[in-house]
Amino acid sequence: MKLTFALTALSLALVSPALANKVYVSNEKGNTITVIDSETWEVITEFNAGNRPRGIGISPDGKHLYVCASDDDTVRVFDAETYEELWTLPSGPDPELFTIHPSGKLLYIANEDDNLVTVVDTEKRVVVAEIPVGVEPEGMAISPDSKFVINTSETTNMAHFIDTSDYKIKHNVLVDQRPRYAVYTDDGDKLFVSSEIGGTVSVINPNAEGGPVVDTKIGFEVAGVQPEWLQPVGMKVTADNKWLFVALGPANRVAVIDAQSNEVVDYILVGQRVWQLAFTPDQKFLITTNGNSNDVTVIDVDAQKALKSIEVGQQPWGVVVAPD
Repeated sequence: MKLTFALTALSLALVSPALANKVYVSNEKGNTITVIDSETWEVITEFNAGNRPRGIGISPDGKHLYVCASDDDTVRVFDAETYEELWTLPSGPDPELFTIHPSGKLLYIANEDDNLVTVVDTEKRVVVAEIPVGVEPEGMAISPDSKFVINTSETTNMAHFIDTSDYKIKHNVLVDQRPRYAVYTDDGDKLFVSSEIGGTVSVINPNAEGGPVVDTKIGFEVAGVQPEWLQPVGMKVTADNKWLFVALGPANRVAVIDAQSNEVVDYILVGQRVWQLAFTPDQKFLITTNGNSNDVTVIDVDAQKALKSIEVGQQPWGVVVAPD
């Protein structure tokens, strides 16, 4: 019954009028980017992206694809249409994840090995600032009003609130062990931080009087899955602030959370070692990267069902979809 529903939903998705967007997947061990058409869900091409591509993003105008080539200590910049490498950006050592200012003019990059966040001007291609943070920085997010950049430091177990006007850390919030990712609701009222080893998502009130504070923590439980396998990493929140989706690593599931009540309502079975997530621009679909099965899973957001798996390169890590 479930298979019939999934196939029907996928058929409807493929025949309905839609604007195709390119989906870009970074393959950490394959050293490539796989490109997928979001209308047909077919692979278009695959191209070289340097050594150990992980964090991946696209400029607001959709013209430039940014890829953290972690073992090359640089961010490689590609033409999003032709896939030609245009230039590199001075990312700092071992870039892993980054977030982009809404203007597209600045990248805020986590440098895992040197405990820094590097701010890079994408037009002048120069480093604007280097901000010392906790040990093993990884997760990066920017507040909806662009006043703060958030970095999560894996070993320090903190979320650092960096003021974008002077690049100073204004607040440090303790979370559970090994925080990997941070994401705001679009209204700016909540910040979610996933803790991989702690097995929780911290729900932070960033606007609390006296400074940001953890309001609650969300835990996970799946029948037949060992608790230590429930490792939250990548996350995405719908634009209506209603649903939070959390990749649970080796549990091979994406948790569906009511972002208002902070309650887990479902788990969606996907590929092996699900890592990062990305929406299509209309948020009808959510794409997961599954590192150990070398594929991505397409999820119908409204139905909260997995529709299709697509084979990509070796150990897919990051994913981003071109804007409309």
